[in-house]
Amino acid sequence: MKVSKKTILNIVLILFILSFFVTPLGYYGKLFLNRLFAFAPAPIEKSERSQITDYDWQLKDEEWNFFNFEKSKGNVVFINLWASWRLPCEAELKSVQEFYDKYHETVDFYIITNENRPPVEAFMEEHEFSFPVTYLIIGEKMPIDPDIVPSSYLIDKSGEVVIYQEGIADWSNRKVDKVLTELLEQ
Repeated sequence: MKVSKKTILNIVLILFILSFFVTPLGYYGKLFLNRLFAFAPAPIEKSERSQITDYDWQLKDEEWNFFNFEKSKGNVVFINLWASWRLPCEAELKSVQEFYDKYHETVDFYIITNENRPPVEAFMEEHEFSFPVTYLIIGEKMPIDPDIVPSSYLIDKSGEVVIYQEGIADWSNRKVDKVLTELLEQ
């Protein structure tokens, strides 16, 4: 029995697709595809921006110490909600790390998870992320929706949400740099 080229190509294609579900190649392939299709988040039109009016909410820092978000009032703030077990979050956090490395001296970063410390610390070490992790206090009031993961907010000095991104985005690019430069100059 003779096998045609078309049949061989179909078998190879099926095996490639199956590899995304049953091998580590698939995991890394999905990470790559998530990063490939993550684009710069778009700013919200000025007339449609919402305002953060309540900065009085509690969080925990990396050492599990409580602190109040009030300390960021009047600053440019970046908030990212993530979970170590969500593949889109892992894909996005590489660009968040680059964004943090570039702006950590001028922007307040809150990279927030609702997980326990041990899995988060292992995840951070495995991926060599150095941004500060902030821990959500379940049930604590928040001016943002903590249930959509991943999601991100860029807030200006007056408390307006300039960018809201549900899902992953590329935070390390010229479009975000331009928006952030404008916010820092205000």
